[in-house]
Amino acid sequence: MDFKEKLIIYYKKNKIKLFITQIIIVLVIILFAFLQIKKSKNNNVVAEKFIEAGLLLSSNQKDLANQIYEEIIFSKNKFYSILALNTILEKDLVSDTSVLLNYFKIVETIKKPTEQQDRILFRKALLLTKISKDKEGNNILKKLIDENSKLKPLAEEIIVK
Repeated sequence: MDFKEKLIIYYKKNKIKLFITQIIIVLVIILFAFLQIKKSKNNNVVAEKFIEAGLLLSSNQKDLANQIYEEIIFSKNKFYSILALNTILEKDLVSDTSVLLNYFKIVETIKKPTEQQDRILFRKALLLTKISKDKEGNNILKKLIDENSKLKPLAEEIIVK
């Protein structure tokens, strides 16, 4: 028996298995493509919301802008949630520190590079020291120092003061 005959025999014996395998492969490829398209659309929607919030903020509609920034934070978008939190902090859109700390908790759960995570922790430490929770803020700064973060010199400088 030559190779061609063996292949034909194998195909006849396993026709159904091969067919099912092909269908599964095609379905996985379609599912992957669908998920990529959905992720892209969601990212575009969040980007549009971020721009809208920026426009509202520039036209002095702080409450509406804050609501949109909050939506963006709750969307847990890797890029725009962090930007929304930074904008809220920079523009003092929220004065309730418990709300701000809740925003930090949400953003901290998002998977991101270590460097970004360190920056978020640093901002949180600064907020905590600003609201007279020095012990908690210093604990975060010490953690950054112990982990040899790129923000280590800044953290050491703040702890000394």
